[in-house]
Amino acid sequence: MADSTKRADDVFDIDRIRKLIQLMKEYELGEIDLRQENQRIRLCGAGHGQPVFASGTTMAQLPAAPTPAIAPAVAAAVSPVESDGPHIAFIKSPMVGTYYSKANPTSKNFVEVGSTVQNDTVICIIEAMKVFNEIPAETRGKVIQVLVKNEEAVDFGKPLFKIDTRG
Repeated sequence: MADSTKRADDVFDIDRIRKLIQLMKEYELGEIDLRQENQRIRLCGAGHGQPVFASGTTMAQLPAAPTPAIAPAVAAAVSPVESDGPHIAFIKSPMVGTYYSKANPTSKNFVEVGSTVQNDTVICIIEAMKVFNEIPAETRGKVIQVLVKNEEAVDFGKPLFKIDTRG
């Protein structure tokens, strides 16, 4: 992208992200959450002052900044599988980590079989590098099967939920 086409207020501008990481380190901030229209960037401290980049709209790794470690962005992958019919989608893990079905041991599960989900419904948490990432459904429908167990290790692309997109 040419410099003349960059928007001054673009939350995805790499120089701006680097400056935010520097501010996080300087002021010992645990998290910065920016939203611009339908885009979002969330920077979270990953321990020892190393911010981690997480975005709810993209799945790309940023170029490395001089000192901080930068992890892949968060985005749930949803894909239909022809053998299950056109109205069935699978929500897949957007990263390698540990799957959690609830916010803490005493909480209710985010979703269960029969739950109705919307695009922005948090369906689980995946912990990666000591960062707990809330995973949105990014599809609409009814949960018809939970394919993983609480605290199970998951790989990138592992199916987590089976969704009937008809309702």
